[in-house]
Amino acid sequence: LVINMSIIKTFKSSAWLGWEMESNWANPFLFALYSIARPIAGIFLVVLMYWFIDAPENLFALMFVGSVFYMYIFNVLFGVSWVIQEDREHYKVLKYIFMAPSNIYFYLLGRAFSKTIITTFAVLITLLFGALVLNVNIIFDKPLFFLLSFILGIIGIAAFGIIMAGISLLLVRHNFYIGESLAGVFYLFCGVIFPLSVLPSWGQSLSKLLPMTYWLEATRRSLLGFGDSSLEGVTDLQIFRNLLMFGIGFLILSLISFKYCTDLAKKRGILDMTTWH
Repeated sequence: LVINMSIIKTFKSSAWLGWEMESNWANPFLFALYSIARPIAGIFLVVLMYWFIDAPENLFALMFVGSVFYMYIFNVLFGVSWVIQEDREHYKVLKYIFMAPSNIYFYLLGRAFSKTIITTFAVLITLLFGALVLNVNIIFDKPLFFLLSFILGIIGIAAFGIIMAGISLLLVRHNFYIGESLAGVFYLFCGVIFPLSVLPSWGQSLSKLLPMTYWLEATRRSLLGFGDSSLEGVTDLQIFRNLLMFGIGFLILSLISFKYCTDLAKKRGILDMTTWH
Protein backbone atom coordinates (compact mmCIF):
# COMPACT_ATOMS: atom_id res chain seq x y z
CA LEU A 1 0.00 0.00 0.00
CA VAL A 2 2.89 2.36 0.81
CA ILE A 3 4.47 1.64 -2.56
CA ASN A 4 1.18 2.18 -4.36
CA MET A 5 0.55 5.49 -2.58
CA SER A 6 4.10 6.60 -3.41
CA ILE A 7 3.52 5.82 -7.09
CA ILE A 8 0.20 7.66 -7.09
CA LYS A 9 1.77 10.68 -5.39
CA THR A 10 4.66 10.69 -7.90
CA PHE A 11 2.26 10.51 -10.84
CA LYS A 12 0.01 13.26 -9.45
CA SER A 13 2.88 15.61 -8.58
CA SER A 14 4.67 15.17 -11.90
CA ALA A 15 1.42 15.67 -13.84
CA TRP A 16 0.79 18.94 -11.99
CA LEU A 17 4.40 20.02 -12.50
CA GLY A 18 4.09 19.26 -16.20
CA TRP A 19 0.91 21.34 -16.43
CA GLU A 20 2.57 24.31 -14.73
CA MET A 21 5.66 24.05 -16.93
CA GLU A 22 3.67 23.72 -20.15
CA SER A 23 1.66 26.81 -19.25
CA ASN A 24 4.85 28.57 -18.09
CA TRP A 25 3.07 29.40 -14.81
CA ALA A 26 0.87 31.80 -16.77
CA ASN A 27 -2.50 33.22 -15.77
CA PRO A 28 -5.09 30.49 -16.56
CA PHE A 29 -7.19 32.90 -18.66
CA LEU A 30 -4.22 33.97 -20.78
CA PHE A 31 -3.11 30.37 -21.21
CA ALA A 32 -6.65 29.45 -22.28
CA LEU A 33 -6.55 32.12 -24.99
CA TYR A 34 -3.17 30.84 -26.13
CA SER A 35 -4.48 27.26 -26.15
CA ILE A 36 -7.31 28.33 -28.46
CA ALA A 37 -5.25 30.50 -30.83
CA ARG A 38 -2.26 28.19 -31.32
CA PRO A 39 -3.96 25.05 -32.73
CA ILE A 40 -6.32 27.08 -34.91
CA ALA A 41 -3.39 29.01 -36.38
CA GLY A 42 -1.54 25.75 -37.01
CA ILE A 43 -4.45 24.11 -38.81
CA PHE A 44 -4.54 26.92 -41.35
CA LEU A 45 -1.43 25.36 -42.90
CA VAL A 46 -3.59 22.36 -43.82
CA VAL A 47 -6.33 24.66 -45.10
CA LEU A 48 -3.88 26.46 -47.38
CA MET A 49 -2.56 23.14 -48.70
CA TYR A 50 -6.12 22.09 -49.45
CA TRP A 51 -6.85 25.29 -51.33
CA PHE A 52 -3.68 25.14 -53.42
CA ILE A 53 -4.00 21.52 -54.51
CA ASP A 54 -7.79 21.83 -55.00
CA ALA A 55 -8.38 18.48 -53.33
CA PRO A 56 -11.82 16.85 -53.05
CA GLU A 57 -13.78 17.45 -49.88
CA ASN A 58 -13.27 13.97 -48.42
CA LEU A 59 -9.49 14.31 -48.84
CA PHE A 60 -9.55 17.57 -46.91
CA ALA A 61 -11.45 15.86 -44.09
CA LEU A 62 -8.78 13.12 -43.96
CA MET A 63 -6.03 15.74 -43.94
CA PHE A 64 -7.77 17.75 -41.25
CA VAL A 65 -8.37 14.87 -38.82
CA GLY A 66 -4.88 13.46 -39.45
CA SER A 67 -3.24 16.81 -38.72
CA VAL A 68 -5.32 17.35 -35.59
CA PHE A 69 -4.52 13.98 -34.01
CA TYR A 70 -0.88 14.12 -35.08
CA MET A 71 -0.53 16.72 -32.32
CA TYR A 72 -0.66 13.84 -29.84
CA ILE A 73 2.12 11.98 -31.61
CA PHE A 74 4.41 15.00 -31.63
CA ASN A 75 3.58 16.53 -28.24
CA VAL A 76 3.45 13.33 -26.20
CA LEU A 77 6.10 11.18 -27.88
CA PHE A 78 8.66 13.93 -28.44
CA GLY A 79 7.64 15.84 -25.30
CA VAL A 80 8.20 12.92 -22.93
CA SER A 81 11.61 12.11 -24.39
CA TRP A 82 12.55 15.78 -24.10
CA VAL A 83 11.81 15.77 -20.34
CA ILE A 84 15.14 14.03 -19.72
CA GLN A 85 17.13 16.67 -21.59
CA GLU A 86 15.14 19.49 -20.01
CA ASP A 87 15.48 18.30 -16.40
CA ARG A 88 19.12 17.28 -16.81
CA GLU A 89 20.54 20.05 -19.00
CA HIS A 90 18.34 23.08 -18.34
CA TYR A 91 16.99 22.76 -14.80
CA LYS A 92 19.79 20.42 -13.62
CA VAL A 93 17.47 18.51 -11.29
CA LEU A 94 17.42 15.04 -12.85
CA LYS A 95 19.79 13.48 -10.34
CA TYR A 96 17.67 14.82 -7.47
CA ILE A 97 14.57 13.25 -9.00
CA PHE A 98 16.41 9.92 -9.06
CA MET A 99 17.50 10.45 -5.44
CA ALA A 100 13.99 11.32 -4.25
CA PRO A 101 11.72 8.57 -2.87
CA SER A 102 9.77 8.43 -6.12
CA ASN A 103 9.54 6.24 -9.19
CA ILE A 104 11.14 7.93 -12.20
CA TYR A 105 9.07 5.81 -14.62
CA PHE A 106 5.80 7.08 -13.13
CA TYR A 107 7.27 10.57 -13.01
CA LEU A 108 7.59 10.40 -16.81
CA LEU A 109 4.09 8.92 -17.10
CA GLY A 110 2.77 11.88 -15.12
CA ARG A 111 4.51 14.29 -17.45
CA ALA A 112 3.04 12.39 -20.40
CA PHE A 113 -0.42 12.69 -18.84
CA SER A 114 -0.15 16.47 -18.51
CA LYS A 115 0.97 16.76 -22.13
CA THR A 116 -1.96 14.58 -23.17
CA ILE A 117 -4.45 16.76 -21.29
CA ILE A 118 -3.09 19.98 -22.78
CA THR A 119 -3.05 18.48 -26.26
CA THR A 120 -6.63 17.27 -25.77
CA PHE A 121 -7.77 20.87 -25.20
CA ALA A 122 -6.10 21.88 -28.46
CA VAL A 123 -7.61 18.92 -30.32
CA LEU A 124 -11.16 19.61 -29.10
CA ILE A 125 -10.91 23.29 -29.98
CA THR A 126 -9.54 22.53 -33.43
CA LEU A 127 -12.20 19.90 -34.14
CA LEU A 128 -14.90 22.35 -33.11
CA PHE A 129 -13.39 25.01 -35.36
CA GLY A 130 -13.23 22.54 -38.23
CA ALA A 131 -16.87 21.54 -37.81
CA LEU A 132 -18.26 25.08 -37.43
CA VAL A 133 -15.99 27.11 -39.72
CA LEU A 134 -14.39 24.69 -42.21
CA ASN A 135 -17.52 22.54 -42.65
CA VAL A 136 -15.79 19.28 -41.81
CA ASN A 137 -18.57 16.71 -41.43
CA ILE A 138 -17.78 15.05 -38.10
CA ILE A 139 -20.37 12.35 -37.44
CA PHE A 140 -18.73 10.44 -34.54
CA ASP A 141 -20.74 7.27 -35.12
CA LYS A 142 -18.33 4.82 -33.45
CA PRO A 143 -17.81 6.23 -29.93
CA LEU A 144 -16.75 2.95 -28.29
CA PHE A 145 -14.31 2.07 -31.08
CA PHE A 146 -12.90 5.59 -30.89
CA LEU A 147 -12.51 5.54 -27.10
CA LEU A 148 -10.80 2.15 -26.94
CA SER A 149 -8.55 2.89 -29.92
CA PHE A 150 -7.67 6.32 -28.56
CA ILE A 151 -6.68 4.96 -25.13
CA LEU A 152 -4.56 2.18 -26.61
CA GLY A 153 -2.89 4.61 -28.99
CA ILE A 154 -2.05 7.12 -26.25
CA ILE A 155 -0.63 4.35 -24.05
CA GLY A 156 1.56 3.17 -26.92
CA ILE A 157 2.68 6.69 -27.82
CA ALA A 158 3.54 7.52 -24.20
CA ALA A 159 5.41 4.22 -23.82
CA PHE A 160 7.34 4.93 -27.02
CA GLY A 161 8.22 8.34 -25.58
CA ILE A 162 9.55 6.70 -22.42
CA ILE A 163 11.67 4.36 -24.53
CA MET A 164 13.13 7.46 -26.18
CA ALA A 165 13.59 9.04 -22.75
CA GLY A 166 15.64 6.05 -21.62
CA ILE A 167 17.83 6.32 -24.71
CA SER A 168 18.18 10.05 -23.99
CA LEU A 169 19.85 9.22 -20.68
CA LEU A 170 22.77 7.84 -22.68
CA LEU A 171 22.92 10.65 -25.25
CA VAL A 172 23.93 14.27 -25.34
CA ARG A 173 21.80 17.10 -26.76
CA HIS A 174 21.52 15.33 -30.13
CA ASN A 175 18.39 13.65 -28.74
CA PHE A 176 16.51 16.77 -29.87
CA TYR A 177 17.18 15.87 -33.50
CA ILE A 178 16.43 12.18 -32.97
CA GLY A 179 13.03 12.92 -31.46
CA GLU A 180 12.07 15.37 -34.17
CA SER A 181 13.32 13.00 -36.87
CA LEU A 182 11.14 10.17 -35.56
CA ALA A 183 8.14 12.51 -35.42
CA GLY A 184 8.90 13.47 -39.02
CA VAL A 185 8.99 9.81 -40.08
CA PHE A 186 5.55 9.27 -38.58
CA TYR A 187 4.28 12.45 -40.23
CA LEU A 188 5.45 11.26 -43.64
CA PHE A 189 4.64 7.56 -43.53
CA CYS A 190 1.48 7.41 -41.41
CA GLY A 191 -0.70 9.25 -43.91
CA VAL A 192 -1.18 12.37 -41.80
CA ILE A 193 -1.84 14.83 -44.62
CA PHE A 194 -2.14 12.68 -47.74
CA PRO A 195 -3.40 9.19 -48.66
CA LEU A 196 -0.97 6.30 -48.38
CA SER A 197 -1.56 5.57 -52.07
CA VAL A 198 0.67 8.50 -53.10
CA LEU A 199 3.69 6.81 -51.49
CA PRO A 200 5.88 4.41 -53.47
CA SER A 201 5.24 0.72 -52.91
CA TRP A 202 8.05 0.40 -50.35
CA GLY A 203 6.67 3.45 -48.51
CA GLN A 204 3.20 1.93 -48.35
CA SER A 205 4.67 -1.32 -46.99
CA LEU A 206 6.49 0.65 -44.30
CA SER A 207 3.34 2.63 -43.46
CA LYS A 208 1.40 -0.57 -42.82
CA LEU A 209 4.02 -1.66 -40.29
CA LEU A 210 3.71 1.54 -38.23
CA PRO A 211 1.07 1.36 -35.46
CA MET A 212 0.39 5.11 -35.68
CA THR A 213 -1.01 4.52 -39.17
CA TYR A 214 -3.77 2.36 -37.70
CA TRP A 215 -4.36 4.78 -34.83
CA LEU A 216 -5.00 7.64 -37.24
CA GLU A 217 -7.18 5.35 -39.36
CA ALA A 218 -9.26 4.46 -36.29
CA THR A 219 -9.85 8.14 -35.47
CA ARG A 220 -10.87 8.90 -39.06
CA ARG A 221 -13.31 6.01 -39.26
CA SER A 222 -14.80 6.99 -35.91
CA LEU A 223 -15.16 10.71 -36.61
CA LEU A 224 -15.73 10.80 -40.38
CA GLY A 225 -17.25 7.42 -41.17
CA PHE A 226 -14.51 6.61 -43.70
CA GLY A 227 -10.75 6.31 -43.81
CA ASP A 228 -7.81 5.89 -46.15
CA SER A 229 -8.73 3.95 -49.28
CA SER A 230 -5.46 2.01 -49.04
CA LEU A 231 -6.67 0.48 -45.76
CA GLU A 232 -10.18 -0.46 -46.87
CA GLY A 233 -9.33 -4.15 -46.62
CA VAL A 234 -8.38 -3.78 -42.94
CA THR A 235 -11.37 -4.28 -40.64
CA ASP A 236 -12.06 -2.35 -37.44
CA LEU A 237 -11.33 -5.51 -35.47
CA GLN A 238 -7.92 -5.87 -37.11
CA ILE A 239 -7.12 -2.24 -36.35
CA PHE A 240 -8.13 -2.73 -32.72
CA ARG A 241 -6.00 -5.88 -32.51
CA ASN A 242 -2.98 -4.05 -33.92
CA LEU A 243 -3.44 -1.18 -31.49
CA LEU A 244 -3.84 -3.60 -28.57
CA MET A 245 -0.56 -5.31 -29.44
CA PHE A 246 1.05 -1.90 -29.94
CA GLY A 247 -0.09 -0.59 -26.57
CA ILE A 248 0.80 -3.66 -24.53
CA GLY A 249 3.99 -4.41 -26.44
CA PHE A 250 5.44 -0.92 -26.15
CA LEU A 251 4.40 -0.67 -22.49
CA ILE A 252 6.35 -3.84 -21.65
CA LEU A 253 9.27 -2.78 -23.84
CA SER A 254 9.39 0.65 -22.19
CA LEU A 255 9.61 -0.91 -18.71
CA ILE A 256 12.48 -3.19 -19.74
CA SER A 257 14.41 -0.69 -21.85
CA PHE A 258 14.06 2.22 -19.43
CA LYS A 259 15.36 0.13 -16.52
CA TYR A 260 18.28 -1.04 -18.65
CA CYS A 261 19.14 2.51 -19.75
CA THR A 262 18.89 3.96 -16.22
CA ASP A 263 21.09 1.19 -14.81
CA LEU A 264 23.63 1.80 -17.56
CA ALA A 265 23.54 5.58 -17.02
CA LYS A 266 24.13 5.09 -13.29
CA LYS A 267 26.99 2.71 -13.98
CA ARG A 268 28.63 5.23 -16.30
CA GLY A 269 27.98 8.10 -13.88
CA ILE A 270 26.26 10.30 -16.48
CA LEU A 271 22.88 10.95 -14.89
CA ASP A 272 23.77 14.58 -14.20
CA MET A 273 26.01 15.30 -17.19
CA THR A 274 25.51 18.61 -18.98
CA THR A 275 26.51 18.98 -22.60
CA TRP A 276 24.93 22.28 -23.67
CA HIS A 277 27.22 25.22 -24.31
